[in-house]
Amino acid sequence: MIDRSHFKKKLVLVFITALFLFLVFTVKTPSTYNSIPKPSGPPSACSMRISEQTIMPLNNTKHLLVSAYMDQRVKDFDIRIIGIFRRDSIQPLHCFFCCTGYLSKTTPATILQHPDNFGFPFVTTDVMCQIPQNCNATHVTLLTTPDKESPSTDQWLPIRNKDTVGQKEENMQFDFTVCISNLFGDYNNVLQFAQTLEMYKLLGVNRVVIYNTSCGPELNRLLQSYSDEGFVEMVPWPIDKHLNPSRGWLHSEHGGDLHYFGQLTTLNECIYRSMERSRYVLLNDIDEIIMPYQHDDLMSLMNTLQNQHPNAGVFLIENHIFPKKHFEPTVNCLCFVFHSMFVGSFMSVALQGSLTLEQLNVDKRLWDFQENLIPNGTKC
Repeated sequence: MIDRSHFKKKLVLVFITALFLFLVFTVKTPSTYNSIPKPSGPPSACSMRISEQTIMPLNNTKHLLVSAYMDQRVKDFDIRIIGIFRRDSIQPLHCFFCCTGYLSKTTPATILQHPDNFGFPFVTTDVMCQIPQNCNATHVTLLTTPDKESPSTDQWLPIRNKDTVGQKEENMQFDFTVCISNLFGDYNNVLQFAQTLEMYKLLGVNRVVIYNTSCGPELNRLLQSYSDEGFVEMVPWPIDKHLNPSRGWLHSEHGGDLHYFGQLTTLNECIYRSMERSRYVLLNDIDEIIMPYQHDDLMSLMNTLQNQHPNAGVFLIENHIFPKKHFEPTVNCLCFVFHSMFVGSFMSVALQGSLTLEQLNVDKRLWDFQENLIPNGTKC
């Protein structure tokens, strides 16, 4: 005979077990008929059309962008974008960030034209941006309208110097960097370049940055060898693909769109490229050597100057001209020993061309380095 009470207990136990399993699977298993909306995902991912060019046209403008750097020295700003802007076409712009793979809201841009335009229609320009809160920005671009929804046609500039911000001076990678702007016109003076680079090595320079629009094949091979050893950093500078760059410094005399192949832009770019990486940055042309006369190298010179002027951030170096006309035709810098006491550089056309040989000063400082300079500087 069936025990009804025992049967009832089993029935209740089965019912409880079934109810428990029903509740568990109902809660844990997503239902296609659930009326609760799905949680919203992260913002749209950045379109990773990262510019691999050193010069990038800015959409819907006449402007060009070059690079972007972390720069928090100016209050309320985080990013400095270096560009070349058409002076008569300045318009409001908006900074647009990629935040570790996601888009930010735009922030207003502050546009700062450099004062030295020499009458040319295009000028070196800084664009200052503020990064939105909670955005770990990796890339930036500029927009002509705020809060753009689809960035698919825009190219992004990587934000440089993020990893070196706040770098202590003693931990910097280089002591001295030389910035040489704008090789162009298939320049091919191999001996001059080799002697200058070797001279800078002897003076303690660790790195030379060169912006190259064009140079001759022999010079290109030489620079490639220095690049392979890590002494030279070559930066492509195809400014002639975007503008009609001038070969001169004054628009009224030389014409063109931009001063001297964008010299001021490249020198400014080199400063920020070297920021927090190099203790000192020297700005000069390839036909100029910053030569210490009372010290054996540049570090000894700068240690003395810094001790004498502890609050100085910039030092201006007096330069002298070594005119060609009193010498046999040569590109060997060791042959130039007479200079004017005014302004200029070695192996240049004198600004005071009427000076006679007797009115010039004898300067054989380079000869102090000839034992090392001759075998290295003439190996090409």
